Order: sequence, then structure tokens, then C-alpha cells
Amino acid sequence: MVERIVMRNASLLAEIVPQVGGGLARLDWLGSGEPAPLLRALPPDAPGAPTPSQLACFPLLPWSNRMAPSGFAFEGRQYVPAPNRAGEPCPIHGDAWQQAWQVAERSDTAVRLTLARPGATPFSYEAGLRYSLDGAALLVEVEVRNTGAAALPFGIGLHPWMPDPQGARLEACADGVWSSGPDRLPLTRSDIPGNWRFDTPAALPQDGVDHVFDGWPGQARIAWPARGVALELDADMDYFILYVPPGRDFFCFEPVDHPINAHNLPGRPGLTVVAPGATLRRRCAFRGSSL
Repeated sequence: MVERIVMRNASLLAEIVPQVGGGLARLDWLGSGEPAPLLRALPPDAPGAPTPSQLACFPLLPWSNRMAPSGFAFEGRQYVPAPNRAGEPCPIHGDAWQQAWQVAERSDTAVRLTLARPGATPFSYEAGLRYSLDGAALLVEVEVRNTGAAALPFGIGLHPWMPDPQGARLEACADGVWSSGPDRLPLTRSDIPGNWRFDTPAALPQDGVDHVFDGWPGQARIAWPARGVALELDADMDYFILYVPPGRDFFCFEPVDHPINAHNLPGRPGLTVVAPGATLRRRCAFRGSSL
């Protein structure tokens, strides 16, 4: 039986599933009366143990998205994380999303989870994840401490899943976009085409998109006019990944602190070299409102 921890205040209802990647099973807006999903919800009667890809959100560490199958070179050594998703040659999203986290503290409006990965390679780490309700906002705070013997480039992100892409309007400024090749790894950075620009609220592209955008100031807003709700994100990260699969009933707007395959891009953009014993921290607020 998967444990579900419910947090609730006058504005929000959040449900956490620690054993499934430390993820969120739902985030609902209560300010309009009936619960309105801000993130895609895992049905309460879902059969069997859920997978992270069925959740509302899960953490990404010690890196986000795909890394080249050959791994990465750092300070004269080659590190090769193993592939970790069936049918996917690239190691993806680190490994925290595939682990059972432990509940360290909990209350009606806050939960702190921990995860220890002392034997993981090449990244040995300890992680903390805190969810807390603050008025109309869910605060998500993530930290990762390097418990290995060598400094390595770490990264953090979050993977929220949003409902109703056909009804959503996105506002999120960015400077550029990374185009991907057949292996879904970035090839070139370019200006953002007009149908992928969200400097002002715009509908999502219906022909699909799965790319990383840079130069993001960390604020975004998603509104669903027909449902009368909106979600604002405020993160201390400089990139987002927008995933809109054609014909599906969800999309993903992922705040991340580095681009896809950053370990192999010039200068390792966005990644932080974390010394043994040092800690990297990131945060994101998800704020609901009525329209």
C-alpha cells in the first residue's frame, strides 16, 4: 500500500507519495469552492503501485532530463551513468525519482523527506525535499549534498505534469531554445520561433514541442480560462523544459537549473560543481488563483 500524505489549508490541497520518488500525487486549488486541479492528479483509486510518470510532480536530481549514453568527462575521468528507463538509451532524470524517500518530519501543512544514495554511481549523495503550504502557494525546496570522494557537476529540477493543454495559456519569457536531434539531445541554440514564444499569454503549440528554453527569469503563469483557475511558478532556476505531446491530455512545464545534456555542452551551463560535503539547493513556489 502506497502511503499518501495529505496537506491542506484554505487555498490548496496537496498529496505526497514519499515511496514513489518523493513525488506529488495532486495539487488542487480550493479557493473557488470545488477542488480544481492545478497539476494532473493521480486518481485515488489507481490500481497497483503508481509510477512517477503517473504523478503530478516529482524531483529531478542529481541532474535533469537526458544525458548522452557515453556519460561525461570531468577532471580527467569519464563517468557513465547506466540507462535507467526501459527503451531509453540515455540515462534520464538522475535516479532520485526512482527511489523510495523517507518521511523525516510532517505536519498538516509541511512534510520533509530525505533520501540517502551512498552507493550510487557516479553521484553519491544525500537529498532533502520539503513541501509546505503558505497561503495560496505550495513551496517545494530541494537540496542535494555530495557524499562522494570527488567534486562533480550536479543539477536539480522539478517535473510537474499539468492538465488540459488545449485550454491552457502559458506566459513564460525566455531568450533562446535548444533544438534536439533524433536522439533527443540538444544540437544547437537558436532564437525562439514565433509559435514557441510566450512573452505574453499564448496557447500551447498543438503540433507538439519537447525542448529546453534558456534565459528564463524564473517566473511563469499558466491560466485555464474555461476552468477559471491559474497557476504561477516562481523558481530560482534559469531554464525550463516545455513538453507538449500532440493529442494528449497533459503537458509539462519543468523548471530546471541546466539544459538537457548540460554535462556535455561547452562550459556545462547551469550545472554546479559540488565539492565533497557541500550542498546545492533550489526552490520553486506553485501559487494558485481564481480567474
